[in-house]
Amino acid sequence: MRLKDKVAIITGAANGIGLAAAKTFAKEGAKVALADFDEATGTQRATELSEEGFEVAFFQVNVADRSSVDAMVQKVLGQYEKIDILVNNAGITRDGMLHKLAVEDFQKVVDVNLTGVFNCAQAVVPAMVQQGSGKIINTSSVSGVYGNVGQTNYAATKAGVVGMTKTWAKELGRKGINVNAVAPGFIETGMTAKVPEKVLEQMKMMVPLGRLGLPEDIANAYLFLASDESNYINGTTLHVDGGIMM
Repeated sequence: MRLKDKVAIITGAANGIGLAAAKTFAKEGAKVALADFDEATGTQRATELSEEGFEVAFFQVNVADRSSVDAMVQKVLGQYEKIDILVNNAGITRDGMLHKLAVEDFQKVVDVNLTGVFNCAQAVVPAMVQQGSGKIINTSSVSGVYGNVGQTNYAATKAGVVGMTKTWAKELGRKGINVNAVAPGFIETGMTAKVPEKVLEQMKMMVPLGRLGLPEDIANAYLFLASDESNYINGTTLHVDGGIMM
């Protein structure tokens, strides 16, 4: 198993890509901390995975609140005594054209998608430095690399994630910590389920592979970057987008 006995924190793990990642990591032998704001759903997911024989536990967290993040990390360390992997997967959208975008919606996305990534990474780094190893995987987006209409806030945060990833890769590499990012394209999640069918078909036509991605496609990218197979990859943003931006 590729992650045998590794301890992994995955944020936003109650649903969608985060849940797919939790299942994938658990199947590969990891002890998975499901970290999510949604306590009811997160607890249910952890129970379901535990009943399947996986070592999984839920930890409630608001990634935008540093005290909440610190408390979550300390609880994970208290239970598992180490942290090998952090997947900064939690994220939200509050879309709107620039001239209509509410300041509150801009700031909320920044708080979760950018500050939240910073909070979680900074909180786990001391433990990783002490043990001399670690993998931090941040979630960017094709929107953060190429921009997207109606996503000023989201694109800005996801571009910021790329910048932080490269910076941390330079700072932490000599301490045994690899930092990389994944940039998903259009993925079938709860968010896309609300998109009209006509728009979905247009989205699929933009992708050379002719389909939207699955949460498992992103989970597999996370798995590769979390495993020993990626030990010489550092500061990279891996696009998992079906070739949409070639």
